[in-house]
Amino acid sequence: MRFYTLLVVFCLSLLSNAQDYFPKNDGVKQSFKNYVAIKNATIYVSSNQKLENATLVFKDGKITDIGTNITLPKNATIIDATGKTIYPSFIDIYSEFGIDKPQPRPSGNFTPQYDTEREGYYWNDHIKPEYNAYENLKYDAKSAESLREIGFGTIVSHHNDGIIAGTGLLWTLNDDDNNAKRILNTKVSQHFTFNRSKFTKQSYPSSLMGGMALIRQVYHDAKWYGQGNSKTKDLSLESFNANKNLIQIFNAGDKLNSLRASKIAKEFGINYLIKGSGNEFEKITEIKNTGATYIIPLDFPDAYDVSDPYLAQQVSLSDMRFWNQAPFNLKILAENNINFVLTAYDNKNAKDFLANLRKAVQYGLPKEKALAALTETPAKLLNQSTQIGSLNKGSWANFIIVSGDLFNEKNTIHENWVQGTRNIIDKMNVQDIRGEYNVTFNNNTFNLKISGELNKLEAKTSKDSIDYGTKITYKEPWINLVIKSKDTTKNAYFRLTGTKNNTTLEGKAVLENGNETTWKAVKKEITETKEDKKDNKKDEQKIPEMIPVTFPNIAYGNTEKPKQEQILFKNATVWTGEKEGNLTETDVLIENGKISKIGKNISASNAKIVDATGKHLTAGIIDEHSHIAISRGVNEGGQNSSAEVTIEDVVNSDDINIYRNLSGGVTSSNLLHGSANPIGGRAALIKLKWGYSPEEMIVEDAPKYIKFALGENVKQSNWGSGRFPQTRMGVEQVYEDYFTRALEYQKEWSDYKSNKSKNKVMPRFDIEMEVLGEILNKKRFITCHSYVQSEINMLMKLADRFNFKIQTFTHILEGYKLADKMAEHGVGGSTFADWWGYKYEVKDAIPYNAALMNGQGVVVSINSDDAEMSRRLNQEAAKAVKYGNISEEVAWNFVTLNPAKLLQVDDKIGSIKVGKDADIVLWTDNPLSIYAKAEKTIVDGIIFYDLEKEKETLATIQKQRSELTNKLLEAKNKGLKTQAPKKKEIGHYHCDTVGENCKVAHSKYQ
Repeated sequence: MRFYTLLVVFCLSLLSNAQDYFPKNDGVKQSFKNYVAIKNATIYVSSNQKLENATLVFKDGKITDIGTNITLPKNATIIDATGKTIYPSFIDIYSEFGIDKPQPRPSGNFTPQYDTEREGYYWNDHIKPEYNAYENLKYDAKSAESLREIGFGTIVSHHNDGIIAGTGLLWTLNDDDNNAKRILNTKVSQHFTFNRSKFTKQSYPSSLMGGMALIRQVYHDAKWYGQGNSKTKDLSLESFNANKNLIQIFNAGDKLNSLRASKIAKEFGINYLIKGSGNEFEKITEIKNTGATYIIPLDFPDAYDVSDPYLAQQVSLSDMRFWNQAPFNLKILAENNINFVLTAYDNKNAKDFLANLRKAVQYGLPKEKALAALTETPAKLLNQSTQIGSLNKGSWANFIIVSGDLFNEKNTIHENWVQGTRNIIDKMNVQDIRGEYNVTFNNNTFNLKISGELNKLEAKTSKDSIDYGTKITYKEPWINLVIKSKDTTKNAYFRLTGTKNNTTLEGKAVLENGNETTWKAVKKEITETKEDKKDNKKDEQKIPEMIPVTFPNIAYGNTEKPKQEQILFKNATVWTGEKEGNLTETDVLIENGKISKIGKNISASNAKIVDATGKHLTAGIIDEHSHIAISRGVNEGGQNSSAEVTIEDVVNSDDINIYRNLSGGVTSSNLLHGSANPIGGRAALIKLKWGYSPEEMIVEDAPKYIKFALGENVKQSNWGSGRFPQTRMGVEQVYEDYFTRALEYQKEWSDYKSNKSKNKVMPRFDIEMEVLGEILNKKRFITCHSYVQSEINMLMKLADRFNFKIQTFTHILEGYKLADKMAEHGVGGSTFADWWGYKYEVKDAIPYNAALMNGQGVVVSINSDDAEMSRRLNQEAAKAVKYGNISEEVAWNFVTLNPAKLLQVDDKIGSIKVGKDADIVLWTDNPLSIYAKAEKTIVDGIIFYDLEKEKETLATIQKQRSELTNKLLEAKNKGLKTQAPKKKEIGHYHCDTVGENCKVAHSKYQ
């Protein structure tokens, strides 16, 4: 591969130097190498250097001179550009232009592929750094023309496929030459995405978190390989290391994914150039803090057609807002001094790019910033500032000639010169024939109105209030008019052909009967009236007001990020969860995010006073097993072990279920990997800080957990794919194998670090083995999905053999059968209150399970495993009172203090105690009552849910929907492009959800 690459580069270099002496066998050989001078133009040398009445001179595709007082070379071809403006042609740093793509594999249900199909390359087929775009080119003249028409002259092309997608090349949109001249650099960039390749069936990764883990492992492996530690050849890692000095471009595609890409960049000291999606303004502070340069698409959404009030209900408020807010994105990026370049990659219709660019400028993007983002900034990133991106001596003659200000929608791009090759888009100095005329032929006089763009004219002919269908074509100097006859019963036409002569149009006319005559059109003198001026002002496009961004930027988002307050609750019934029990008519003071005082008659001069008389104050509910707030996949099921992945990578801070859970009194959720494999991914304990970033929600100092699983899901009883294990016996062997390997891995590293190793070769750093080592070293704790008594017993015995402890069995619906053994092992049980029978291994579940385990000394919690049930965990806890005669206080601890104990954070949360975090809920009634509502939900002393304020929020949402609906209707009435209403289908992840998309329904509810 390396030899082939060098050979191609060598041949290209020969071609570029050999063109002049190649034989010419298909015609005569002439070479025009005269100078070309374009004079009398306004020239933007760069975004901040403008020359008036200047001249641009170039030869052999390179600029030789530019200025206002220069001597023109003899025999130069001179082009007068009076009244025109010249800009450097644009650079698109992110494109798939000209890539000769193979056909992707057909979609459908195929047997999963677990191993690579390639030999000598990396173990995962989604990793393809060896792919080189310059070896897979097919220049597309039609696509090149559409890109030149919107101002582009130079492109970075790559194949956007795979987690690591290979390298991109820099080349020009020069139709008149071949790749020997077009290609400026065969390798300028290495490309990353969070998406699988379309050209392989390999199952791993099957989730976003799996993709992130895979990228991390590649970085570790590449470093290890580059140090000469591998005994075998890996062409992928060799290419990856060879590409590390290129621009590293990451197609993140979303604001949260941009933050995720930045997270990887900081871990490995990489400066990614991050391709966003246009919604960066929604997380502008976090985006700015990444310090990255962004590639921003200009693909604004069309207005929704909301003329049908019933269909309009399908459009979410967030989508309505985004339609209004998206054009302001670049303005906000510029105001925050975030470096960016622009791309047309996301525009299905290339012409939309230029229209949206002008719209962004109209909405506040400074013109200098816009021009820099298309010229000198990408040139600088590409280390090509002396060649492209500006119009200096020695640069390529890549420029556009515009009828005036590029950013004015009334102006047009006339020409786009690429490497000195002229490409005419819209002829310069075309005579303007638009206006109103009296046209006379065959003894009749008609009114003729010509309007529209010069390159797409429209004509209307009328007489005595009767319109005659008219078509016009204009190719200077010739004008052709086809006018339908007055007789509507016949397909008869008048055909007029002529030219412009000063203020008249005249020529020959062919009548409907075939006779010829002459015609003449005299232009009318139009006097603009006051009414016309008013109409023109009405037609001027007004910049709409931007709907304020909320945190998060969806319905129920906060107008500003909530802040900590000093709050004093007076006269509440306080459920302490501690030995003090329930305290009546008691005050609780919270300060600086902590519970400061508990007692009677507490005073605090600066505190917000909340009258809690007749109300109940409790610790916030902790959901020990949740799958809310996760992006693109709860399971990494592509392998039977996925310890290398972590939910912390994919926390979705914009999930509406966070707000819904707050409304049900939940303040913390333990986000778990699903149960698709015996060894799942690592967990993320979050506090439900609605409107905060994912990083701010994660509880960093909490003990770390990982999800294991037993039973039907891991042996794939219900969706079998042939992956090991297929039996419960096989599940045990997976654990035996992986923990044995983890011990060997630890020994290998220990020997290496203590110089006991014989060969002194550094072991490979394996993220998966590192995590399993944390379990063996009691630094990471297991929450295990479980149902059947025999398997639960098996895993406790296996843990004993490897000298670690299972922390929690979750679901544990047969826990009552071996609660004594669980207590002996020291493992807790996090169960459902009364779910049963939803699959075969649940047939022995009973609603007394929690009470029976609690009676044997097991620390018991009740969890949701469901975004709907988590809103009603207070009622789930109440079921333990009915089933098992548990006291109210103990039942309440099942959803507060006990899950805190299982998560080993009971020193911080789970009860109302001085010094603990102020994660508390004020209820309107006894929290175990079906009539109780969460009135205030507070996390770290910050009110994130307020029942009274929700009424105001609902009114604001209704008002904003009405305002945006009217704006959308106005857009349609103006003739703007619209799209049909679309309903967002948002489902809920569960343990058995496979793939990146949520299920809309679940068997438990069918």
